[in-house]
Amino acid sequence: MTTILVTGANRGIGLEFVRQYAAAGAGVIACCRKPAEAKELHALPKGVRVMELEVRDASSAARLAQALKGEAIDILINNAGVYGPEELSASESYYEEFADTFRVNSIGPLIVSQTLHENLVRGRDKKLAILTSRMGSIAEHGGGSLAYRASKAAVNSIARGLARDWAGDGILVAILHPGWVKTDMGGPGALITPQESVRGLRARIAELNAKTTGHYLDYQGKEIAW
Repeated sequence: MTTILVTGANRGIGLEFVRQYAAAGAGVIACCRKPAEAKELHALPKGVRVMELEVRDASSAARLAQALKGEAIDILINNAGVYGPEELSASESYYEEFADTFRVNSIGPLIVSQTLHENLVRGRDKKLAILTSRMGSIAEHGGGSLAYRASKAAVNSIARGLARDWAGDGILVAILHPGWVKTDMGGPGALITPQESVRGLRARIAELNAKTTGHYLDYQGKEIAW
C-alpha cells in the first residue's frame, strides 16, 4: 500500500488530498495542528491516521518523526500554508506577521522535509511535493501581498535546492501551484474547486520523474517562470 503524508490536512486542499488518496486505497497520514478538532478528518474511512504537527515548530516535527520512526513514506505533501497580512504593501510595516508567514510557508516545508527525510528514503516512490503559488514567481510579480509572494519565492528556491541535493537519494521534488482554489484562503470568487485542483496535482505527482524534478509547474502541468 502506498503511504502518503499530508500537512495542513484538516481543511481546503489538504483535506481534499486526504479524501482523494484515501478513496484510491492509499494509507494516508493526515497532519494538522489540532487533531482533536479535525472532525472532517476523523469522519473519513479507516486508513487515515490523524497526527499532530505544527510546521512552525521543529520539535513538533521531531515528535512526529519519532512516532513514525522506521516507517516508509512514499509521498510527502507539504501543503500547510498561510496568506499572511493581506494589507501588507511596500508602504506598510508588519514585520512580525511577515516573519511568521515565512515560518509557515518557507521554513515549515524545509523542517518537515528534512525531519522526514529518512522516511522518504525508505519509501518506494520517494516523492516530495511542495505546494507553492504562482504569486511566488518573481518574473510575474505584480506588486502587493509582499509577505505571501516573498515566502513562496523562498520556498521555490528551497524546493529547487532539495531537488538537486537529494537527487542522489532518489528523491523527486514537485514544486506545484494549485491554481486559484475556492478555499478559506482563495475565497468564493476563486476559479476552481479543491476537487479539480487536487485531481490535477495528483496527476502531476504521479508523473513526476527525473526530468521534471525541481520544475515549477501549475496543477495542469504548465511551466511557470521563476
